[in-house]
Amino acid sequence: MMRIIVVGGGGTIGRRLVPALRSNGHDVVVAGRTSGDIHVDLTSHTTIEAMYREVGAVDGVVSIAAHGALDEFKTLTSDALQENMQAKFFGQVDLVLTGQHHCANGASFTLTSGIFADQAWPHVTGGGVISGALHSFALSAAIELPRGMRINVVSPTMIGDSVATFDEHFPGMRPVPMNELIDHYLRCVEGDDTGGIIRAYG
Repeated sequence: MMRIIVVGGGGTIGRRLVPALRSNGHDVVVAGRTSGDIHVDLTSHTTIEAMYREVGAVDGVVSIAAHGALDEFKTLTSDALQENMQAKFFGQVDLVLTGQHHCANGASFTLTSGIFADQAWPHVTGGGVISGALHSFALSAAIELPRGMRINVVSPTMIGDSVATFDEHFPGMRPVPMNELIDHYLRCVEGDDTGGIIRAYG
C-alpha cells in the first residue's frame, strides 16, 4: 500500500482515478483548490509547502488539477501567456521541486500535460507551450531527483468523458477512453519507469 496525494482529485479524471487507486489498496489524499481532504492552490507556493507539511512523507503525487486557457494568437501577450502558465506549468513544477524535500524515498510524481505539445491546434498556443515545457522538465528531473524518486508525464488528448464539453473547440479530435487513461496513471504510480512521456492520444 502507498500513500498518494491526488491534486485535482475532485475533477473529471480524479473521479475515476481516486476510486481506482483505492481499489488497488492505496491510501489516497485528495487535494484541491476548493474541495478535497486538503486545500492547495497551484499558483501559491505557500499552500503547496503547507500541503506537504500537513500530509507528511507520501509515496506518490499525481497532478490532474490545472487546465490551460484557450487563447487568440493575434491578441496573445507575453503577460497572458505567463498567467496561463502559473498553475499548469509552474504549479506542477513546484509540486516536484518542493515535494522532493518532503516525499518518501522512491516516491513518484505523475504530472499532466496534453496533446498540444505535439499537435498544433488553433487557440491553444499557451497549452502547447505549457505541455512542451512540462515534457522537458520531466526529462531533466528524472535524472536529478534524489533518493530514487521517479517522475512521469501523462499527455492526454480530449478525454472520452469530456467530449460533450470540449468537442466544439476541438472538432474531429479523436478522444482517449477514460479507462485507458486511468490505466496510464496507475502504471505511472505503481510501476518503475521514470522520465516517461505517456502520449494518450486515442
